[in-house]
Amino acid sequence: MVKRKSNNAPQRKFFGTDGIRGRANRFPMTPDLAMKAAMAAGVALRNGTRNPRIVIGKDTRLSGYMIESALQAGFTAVGWNVFLLGPVPTPAVAMLTRSLRCHMGVMISASHNPFSDNGIKLFGADGYKLSDEVELKIEALMEGEMSAYFADAMDIGRAKRIEDAQARYIEFAKRTLPRNLRFDGLRVVIDCAHGAGYKVAPEALWELGAEVVRIGNAPDGFNINKDCGSTSTQALAAKVHEVRADIGIALDGDGDRVIIIDEHGGVVDGDQLMAVVAQSWKEDDRLASNGIVATVMSNLGLERFLESIKLSLARTAVGDRYVVEHMRNHGYNVGGEQSGHIILSDYTTTGDGLVAALQVLAVVQRLQKPVSEVCHRFDPLPQVLDNVRFTKGAPLEEETVKKAIEAAETKLGNTGRLVIRKSGTEPLIRVMGEGEDETLVRNIVGDLCETISRVAA
Repeated sequence: MVKRKSNNAPQRKFFGTDGIRGRANRFPMTPDLAMKAAMAAGVALRNGTRNPRIVIGKDTRLSGYMIESALQAGFTAVGWNVFLLGPVPTPAVAMLTRSLRCHMGVMISASHNPFSDNGIKLFGADGYKLSDEVELKIEALMEGEMSAYFADAMDIGRAKRIEDAQARYIEFAKRTLPRNLRFDGLRVVIDCAHGAGYKVAPEALWELGAEVVRIGNAPDGFNINKDCGSTSTQALAAKVHEVRADIGIALDGDGDRVIIIDEHGGVVDGDQLMAVVAQSWKEDDRLASNGIVATVMSNLGLERFLESIKLSLARTAVGDRYVVEHMRNHGYNVGGEQSGHIILSDYTTTGDGLVAALQVLAVVQRLQKPVSEVCHRFDPLPQVLDNVRFTKGAPLEEETVKKAIEAAETKLGNTGRLVIRKSGTEPLIRVMGEGEDETLVRNIVGDLCETISRVAA
């Protein structure tokens, strides 16, 4: 079946599918705009609360210092008390927002992007990312004059650094497993992408009994995601082979996604990981709503596998926020993206690479089988993904592109899927084709990208 979808989010000026993001010190990721975003968010979410509190975490980018200071200034200016967490994964911010009884949380990160980018992710008091409606309200305030909302001199907020934030998150992650479960005998290579999880992830695995080999755990402000992490797994695969490890675990820069490397160096993506967790939880009678939630990008092979074990797959627009929204509205407790965002809502309110990895390790330990067997639940259909960069306009609205897409759909027929969408975080058009005939799919995607490139040039 052919499907062509795009995100359904309202048009926004500052916010994308995952907060505000851009090149550091360039619009919209400038310190003045970050401070204004903090003030606007503080006003929008105060709800009459006296002395509201917020936690602010960050990854390891050089620009994190600048954005952190700007956010701190903005929130304290409108009367919020700030808890500074330092470098922690995004899911730690979501968890500590709730644990510290705060009214909001902020993560400073551009996820898997290079160090030169940065971003601001906002969480509500419940630990979930803010809705489109709240973000639109914040944007409206940002475009106005904020001085009327400044707190009186007596009511300016205070800032405090939480020294044990990392230890709190480690304990939280460990408690997602049965108390008597240990990883003794497992040799694990962990690639932290020189990012936010560089301390917590290896420590948690070591405390659970695994023999831990660390790479990507020496951040210098510039090397986050550089030739490492979940988007570049070659170094991890090489290290797994070198030390004869049982498994390799790759996080991204902010620790909210994970990719696994098996003992042979094979890549295990989010679709296979969701299949592992879904089947395991079904057998343990823990899976809610008799299915899982994924995006339009997940492989058709996952859908067919789930059908074979009598489970359903609900698809959403691309973006973990839309997966989470569907999970909350329809009672699912497992969802995620092929890229490695895995949301296990029994424990977390957002993607959590470490927690997802621990769940997979638990299955490996219980079955006492190699990772290559445990994490291969289905044969994926050939899937081709390519990106076209554009600098202006809306290429997908051009008549030439529309006709090319219609022709491509006709060629593909009912043997696969076609998903074409604008990225929510970068100026890219993403073209994904999937089907049983790989040559046909490659030709279709190549032709479409060529057409879009001509229009976008």
